[in-house]
Amino acid sequence: MNIPFLTKCAPKETKSGSGNRIVQILPTIAYGDAIGNHVLALYDLLKKNNIDTAIYAKNIDPRVKHSGVKKVDDFRDDADVILYHLSTGDELNYRIKDYHARIIINYHNITPEIFFKDSNEVLRQLCATGLEQVKMLSDVPKACVCDSTFNMEDLISYGYKCPMQPIPILIAFDDYKTEQNAAVLEKYGNDDYVNIVFTGRVAPNKKQEDVISSFYYYHEYINPKSRLFIVGAYNENDHYYRALAKYVNELKLQDVYFTGHIKFDEILAYYGVADVFLCLSEHEGFCVPLVEAMYFKVPIIAYDKTAVGETLGGAGLLLKDKDPKVVAEAINMVVENDQLRQLMLKNEEIRLKDFAHDKVEAQFLQFFKEN
Repeated sequence: MNIPFLTKCAPKETKSGSGNRIVQILPTIAYGDAIGNHVLALYDLLKKNNIDTAIYAKNIDPRVKHSGVKKVDDFRDDADVILYHLSTGDELNYRIKDYHARIIINYHNITPEIFFKDSNEVLRQLCATGLEQVKMLSDVPKACVCDSTFNMEDLISYGYKCPMQPIPILIAFDDYKTEQNAAVLEKYGNDDYVNIVFTGRVAPNKKQEDVISSFYYYHEYINPKSRLFIVGAYNENDHYYRALAKYVNELKLQDVYFTGHIKFDEILAYYGVADVFLCLSEHEGFCVPLVEAMYFKVPIIAYDKTAVGETLGGAGLLLKDKDPKVVAEAINMVVENDQLRQLMLKNEEIRLKDFAHDKVEAQFLQFFKEN
């Protein structure tokens, strides 16, 4: 299937090509992260619809073994449409406006710099620069696609006036059918402990300290037979991670586990042993782990901030207050009340259908046709 809008909208100075070429460009394509997987899934979508396409990135994770991924310096400015993935500060954000193709921005949001103010000056500067660059690009795209309405409203507040539409990230659910790590399942899945899980990189906006505080109250005052797994990469020398480790030590908590960077089958296994997925993040542009928890039938408790409530879409238990005592009681309610738990899982099953691969693919194809 060809998308007819491409010939109609080809820019006046289009380079040599078939007149039907969409390329994706981004500063970094990382292995296994949500944006990288999304980019690869869009590549597959365009390919199977007979559209000439490629992916160009300035930084390519060596573990990304994909014939369609090339260095951005090899891009010949020969596309009709560039889908530019905007999620961080980078000099490529300046370069993108000089290409001749029709620019569409896929906006994934940028974490406000304030979250890194006291922990990581490099990341603080990167985020600050990124947000300034987002504002600078306001009159460049002919259209924008955003992971969430929250992201779209951010662009509107920055002065974007082009056509915009929220479409979820494309999630490769088939990957989740991979066999879960047997060692993790055996070690933590066959006893009467309550396993509380949060997945996501260790970062200040994710507010892992609030997850730890809430677990402390649950573990100390409600159910000592419980564990907390913070599943996500961290740098041992990072100020924020060290503060979290110190906090756990000060609380004398014995059942908090930082997994660090682990294999994919191990991540899946932690979902497999989870009794509750707990997200108290204060800045999310979408939050793929919420959808992953739905997929693995784990009841979700989450703080209603930024795009979290939108992604849940009526599923999960959404909290307006994340006082540790309130969160601890919410965990206990979900664990002990089977009727509530089953209702939550049913609502998550319903919401999960909105992220079905074919459904989101159809939304992207329609967006390309209309813009």
